[in-house]
Amino acid sequence: MYLVLIAWLYVALMMAVAEATNTTGSLLGALITFVLYGLLPMSVVLYLMGSPARRRALKAKEAAERAEVLAAAAAKQASDPAEATPRPTEAAPSNPPDASRQATGMTEAATVASVREEKR
Repeated sequence: MYLVLIAWLYVALMMAVAEATNTTGSLLGALITFVLYGLLPMSVVLYLMGSPARRRALKAKEAAERAEVLAAAAAKQASDPAEATPRPTEAAPSNPPDASRQATGMTEAATVASVREEKR
């Protein structure tokens, strides 16, 4: 990945040098060429290519924090055996309402009567 980045920046640098040394070119044009053809696109590519590594680092950090919290809870539980006995909690409903956002499966009562056309 870095080889492509370095190669593209080299090409953009050579374009900027050609712009600067041209008889109708300028240093401002060379700078704009290097930034717009080299630095800007490669910074976007580098950011996009680095997103999986950032995601892995974030998950590792969250896992470490979770493990730290669990270790602290285990240490507290080991130091205070009275807290080790489970407390009675309110029983959760076996099927919470609208938890799965699915239809209940019950049929509805017919509220509209069917209408027939009259024959003449």
